[in-house]
Amino acid sequence: MSDPKQAPVPEFESRDPNSPEFWSERFERRFMPWDQAGVPAAFKAFADRHPGAPVLIPGCGSAYEALWLAGRGNPVRAIDFSPAAVAAAREQLGAQHADLVEQADFFTYAPPFECAWIYERAFLCALPLARREDYARRMAELLPAGALLAGFYFLGATPKGPPFGIERPELDALLTPYFDLIEDEAVNDSIAVFAGRERWLTWRRRA
Repeated sequence: MSDPKQAPVPEFESRDPNSPEFWSERFERRFMPWDQAGVPAAFKAFADRHPGAPVLIPGCGSAYEALWLAGRGNPVRAIDFSPAAVAAAREQLGAQHADLVEQADFFTYAPPFECAWIYERAFLCALPLARREDYARRMAELLPAGALLAGFYFLGATPKGPPFGIERPELDALLTPYFDLIEDEAVNDSIAVFAGRERWLTWRRRA
C-alpha cells in the first residue's frame, strides 16, 4: 500500500475522479493511499451481526471485504467502474472468487440479488460533489424497506479531493429523506488518509 507521507505524489494525466481513467491510472501506478490492504474491524463486527446477508460493494477497489464475505457464505457482488481496479480485485480474490467482481457503473448497475446491505467504504468520498444526490437516490432505489446502508463515512469538509469529506449535517440531510440512522460508532483502525475523521454509520431504508 502506498503511503503519501513517505513518497511524493506522482504526476497523473487524469484529474477527473468522475472518469474510470482517473482511478485506473492510480491502480496501475500502485498509488492507492485509500487501500487498507485488509478487512477493518468494524466491518467484521457488523457482518457478524448480519450473517448470510446479500451484500453489494460499490467502488470496491481491491475488494478484500468481498473475499472475506464470500468465505463466510454471504452472497456478494463487488463493482468498480475502473478496469484496473477490477483487474486488481480479481487477482486478489483468485480464480475461485474472481467472478464476484464486475466492472460496472453503480448508478445503472442491477445486482443479481435483492440487497440486504450495501457496504460504504471510501465510495461517497471518491465521488465528485455534484454526484452526492445521485448517490443517495440510487442507494434508496437499490435497497428495499428495512435493508441497510452501512459502512465508513469520511466526515468534515476538505478543500479538495478525492477523498471529498462531507460535513455531518450535510450527510444527514442527504440520507434522511430515505433512511433512518440506527448506529453511529467510533472507528479505531483507520488508515492515515482517513484517521480521526471516520465513523461507522448504519442507515436503515425507510418503508
